[in-house]
Amino acid sequence: MSAQREVSAWRPRIPGVVEVFHAHFTEYAYPMHVHEAWTLLIVDDGAVRYDLDRHEHGTPHDTVSLLPPHIPHNGAPATPHGFRKRVLYLDGTRLAEDLVGPAVDAPDLRDPVLRRRVGQLHHALTHPGDELEAESRLTLIGERLRAHLQPRLVRTGPRPDPALARNLRELLDERLVGGISLDEAATLVHAHPAHLVRTFSGAYGIAPHQYLMSRRVDRARRLLLAGLPPGEVASATGFYDQSHLTRHFRKLVGVPPGRYARTPRNERPVGSPGQLPGRSVR
Repeated sequence: MSAQREVSAWRPRIPGVVEVFHAHFTEYAYPMHVHEAWTLLIVDDGAVRYDLDRHEHGTPHDTVSLLPPHIPHNGAPATPHGFRKRVLYLDGTRLAEDLVGPAVDAPDLRDPVLRRRVGQLHHALTHPGDELEAESRLTLIGERLRAHLQPRLVRTGPRPDPALARNLRELLDERLVGGISLDEAATLVHAHPAHLVRTFSGAYGIAPHQYLMSRRVDRARRLLLAGLPPGEVASATGFYDQSHLTRHFRKLVGVPPGRYARTPRNERPVGSPGQLPGRSVR
């Protein structure tokens, strides 16, 4: 097999994320090096072996690896066909320096829930316009990482706070088209971002970003039925572009916007236009 190197990298509009890096290597091996940022790594295919602080580690596909900043490490394929990985580089606003020691001692975390959440975050980061979802997922990932590295700080679940959940819902309604970041929302309602996401999800059975997209799709349905073309509807309802509208519209309605607007009355999907999906960030 010839050596392969497939790489994509970008910096999303998410506070605290320095870089997103996706790569497929078959033979390439990293020499010893350091990063200024935290390295949050998952391997989708194959495995990587690496040395961190003079100790050997590995990354099977069910592991999440967290490598702290300024600690030398290397990396090489641990299987004949190489490895395919997805990496987030996070700055110190997401993970504090007091986690460096525990991360050096135990960088590889076997946690299926954490692994799934990191994968969901990468999916959100590939779609412009889904920044609120990405922020929400990253906030809960940071909380779970801290629980692994400093278990004594783990607290019980949030107490019901209907007023806080209602305040966020009203804020999302006000910013339906313009949108809002999780950090700004948390500042305006005076709550920690992770607590805000959990409180809203617990009160309404849906994550904040899902609520926002549901409201946008609901408004898009009305505009499409009024005769507006999908491109104008996307702009009028707060979607990044028409493809962003199409992806969420198809997910919630079952058909793309163009087909929905052309569907005869007696063939329209049955159900409440405002019905919300049941999946939430947990």
